[in-house]
Amino acid sequence: MEFYEKEAKSVDVGGRLRELRVERGLSMRALARKSGLSANALSMIERGRSSPSVSTLYKLAGALEVPITCMFREELQGSNVVFKKASERTRVPFPRGLWEGLGGEAFIGRVEPFMLTLESGASSGPFGIVHSGHEFVLCLRGELEYEVEGQRFVLEAGDSLLFAAQLKHRWRNRSKKVCNAIFVLSSFEHGERPSEFHISSSLKDKNNEESTDESET
Repeated sequence: MEFYEKEAKSVDVGGRLRELRVERGLSMRALARKSGLSANALSMIERGRSSPSVSTLYKLAGALEVPITCMFREELQGSNVVFKKASERTRVPFPRGLWEGLGGEAFIGRVEPFMLTLESGASSGPFGIVHSGHEFVLCLRGELEYEVEGQRFVLEAGDSLLFAAQLKHRWRNRSKKVCNAIFVLSSFEHGERPSEFHISSSLKDKNNEESTDESET
């Protein structure tokens, strides 16, 4: 659809990186050592002189021990009414997919809607996800396989799934087509950001694949 092609809201990744680094008491050289990047490259990113690639963001998030969504998060004053234009969504890439916030990041209540666009083979990882509250999923396009405490569900366009999120769950796009799905996480514990579990689990899977590749070379 047309709105998928619009530009995402611009986020100051460099400024956010500096905030996270300073919060953890890390010098630029210390973060460079932990991430495997050069101090000069970090300086260029923090000053907005360079745009980091997705793989670079994953290295930095791992070194800072935060979910990759923290690199895009804006600490805004929460509101009880949130209107989001399609072009204003915060978008976070992850392996074979894209996370799009639908206003939950700026809402004061305990509900977090977001949309995932998943390429063939995209998954939440092999470990399973557990968080507080409830989880609702609506498949918009393609096919999404969900496993909840050993039960397997295959969602096609128009199908939905609702369950208690403390049950171990994971998902994957096993088809050869792109999948779009709306997720709504609700009633979670105060201060928790459950959508980050879905992306950080994918990151663990990616890191494991990279470690396996490196051990085979």
